[in-house]
Amino acid sequence: MTKNNVLKKLNLVIAICVAMMLLISCGKGGATSGKKIKITTTTTMLTDLVKTIGGDKVEVTGLMGEGVDPHLYSASAGDIEKLGNADIIVFGGLHLEGKMTEIFEKLSSQNKNILNVGEKLDKNKIHLVDANTPDPHVWFNTELWEKEAEAVEAELSKYDPKNSNYYKENLKKYKAELNELTTYVKTRINEIPEKSRVLVTAHDAFNYFGEQFGLEVKAIQGVSTDSETGTKNISDLANFIVQRNIKAIFVESSVPKKSIEALQEAVKARGKEVKIGGELYSDSLGDKAHNSETYIKTVKANADTIVNALK
Repeated sequence: MTKNNVLKKLNLVIAICVAMMLLISCGKGGATSGKKIKITTTTTMLTDLVKTIGGDKVEVTGLMGEGVDPHLYSASAGDIEKLGNADIIVFGGLHLEGKMTEIFEKLSSQNKNILNVGEKLDKNKIHLVDANTPDPHVWFNTELWEKEAEAVEAELSKYDPKNSNYYKENLKKYKAELNELTTYVKTRINEIPEKSRVLVTAHDAFNYFGEQFGLEVKAIQGVSTDSETGTKNISDLANFIVQRNIKAIFVESSVPKKSIEALQEAVKARGKEVKIGGELYSDSLGDKAHNSETYIKTVKANADTIVNALK
């Protein structure tokens, strides 16, 4: 074999090896290959949050769409595939995605990058329904939501350190927007007379919101829509509405309207009228058609709906 033939064969081997290395690198995906980080989220709130902090460095797949109730959500085979293909999984925790707990536990044992944002919060800030049941609706407190944004930034920076400054800058901008949102909601709630600052909804999703912004919160169901709705709950709440002369009660986008309509009828049976003041977004963001497709727009829309009905 001539020297030229040997060199040609050697070059061919090198070319094949380089090609194989490139294929392997491309197959791995993630930050090291220059591709976007594949992130799978559960709720619409988290999908919006990860997109905001991750920007153009991430490709986000949300399992739940607008109006979907995470308390009752069961993962499909397609969802399992999306979770398995993700570089990072982000979920709310605090029993929000109650029917998916086992899935997250199994994925954790497989060394997947999983971020449970609820675990990153100060436990003293979490409301407990009982000794073992946290209230998972923490996103309605803008300060707690900011902490979850910090957790997302930290996870992205750990996975993709070369773009850490990018994620930190996005977080800084988002914090400024959250501060503006907090001021907006406080200003609007102050338009409601103090005696009328009572929020009555289908399920107990707004306690964090009420605590931060000064509203008394009442609901037919507990923190999970999986809890029972009894006639006594409706009867007791109807009596409360009559006694306090509450002007309006609210339906929720992710909860059937029948329980609130039953409450309205119970109030009517007591010789009073209470109107349905509008629809609130509780366990899901809104949509573009209603200008409520982001977290900030959703919280503003809720505040406007509540104030316009109660002031």
